[in-house]
Amino acid sequence: MNIMKAMIPHRVTGKLFAACLVMSGWVNPGWADNASAAADAMAARMQQQLQSLQLPAFPEFPAPQETLGEKDQGTIFYRTKSPYDFDVVLRDYAGSRETTGVGYLVLPEKASRRKPVAAMIILHGSGGISPGREFGYARMLADNGYAAFVLDYYLPRGITPKSPYMLATTSVTEFDAVTDAYNAMRLLSTHPLIDGKRIGVMGFSYGGMATRLAMDERFRQVITPEHPGFAAHADYYGPCFQILGTGKTNGAPLLTLRGTEDNSVTIADCQLREAEMRALGVKVTAEVYEGAGHAWDTGVPRRLYQDYPYIAGCDVVYDEDGIPFVNGKKLIDPSPGSTPAERQKMRIRTAGVLGRCAGQGYVIGWDPQTRAKSDAALLRFLRQALK
Repeated sequence: MNIMKAMIPHRVTGKLFAACLVMSGWVNPGWADNASAAADAMAARMQQQLQSLQLPAFPEFPAPQETLGEKDQGTIFYRTKSPYDFDVVLRDYAGSRETTGVGYLVLPEKASRRKPVAAMIILHGSGGISPGREFGYARMLADNGYAAFVLDYYLPRGITPKSPYMLATTSVTEFDAVTDAYNAMRLLSTHPLIDGKRIGVMGFSYGGMATRLAMDERFRQVITPEHPGFAAHADYYGPCFQILGTGKTNGAPLLTLRGTEDNSVTIADCQLREAEMRALGVKVTAEVYEGAGHAWDTGVPRRLYQDYPYIAGCDVVYDEDGIPFVNGKKLIDPSPGSTPAERQKMRIRTAGVLGRCAGQGYVIGWDPQTRAKSDAALLRFLRQALK
């Protein structure tokens, strides 16, 4: 399958729905004024729908590459894992499923062995790779002297553009995306035209959230302990209601970019997450664009999508074992060795908890003025972070 083929979401970019499904399927559309009854009914519908869905088989890919050569670009396969949940990363990463990851590498024309370039790994949103966005950024980065690796965290786990949206967002999690990003960084570091100490990560919506979560030093220590980690993080309109309890980062700077008309991202929550990073010594640059909505950098016409739900007013807090809680209630209670299919059902069964934390309606779509401002902000940031 050609990774260049865009993965088109069922509902625009899936951004807002991505926020609700940040926990990979805990919330779904269909809110009503009676939140409790609506949440219970929604959870029952989701469970019923999932009975008819089967987790997809992983595709057969070519053997993953162990190192990269000077001529390697285009489609790249690499070793990764599929932990599904944070507690698995922390407690049983070695036992999680071996997976062959895939991405597409774009190199700038002037990259050379004598002068290796910095690179950015690009994480798509919950709707998959969007037309004009991920590969558009890759071209823009290459034009400015950076290598770019568009990472597809869906395809290695059997999700294609034809997969139902609910199947996609309950089969692959943000922790799978973070795991892929670290393992891709390891392989890219072997490329003779890339400076392995100057690799950053950026992402959009669901991918933006994963980009920020990846700052937690525990991921690096578990997945790539031999590597210094990402040199920069850029979070484009990622939701901010997850609290990992991060106590340490590798010190790399963070750029966040958000719009005031994007109800799916609670800016006050994001400011709290940013303050937490600053308290750990991270340099945070926060860009807030007045009047900008969600996914201003896609080709979708800008308008208010009134029926799109989002999470607001709740924090998902992880304990030291990586188990998530909302208002003191566990969202999942896995036993050792719980499979992804079992964990998926746990998330669906607790949909009602987050169903009481829902809003509805936000602005999505192409905004050339904000795109121009955010491009300039990204390049300013990278010139400092990856110099």
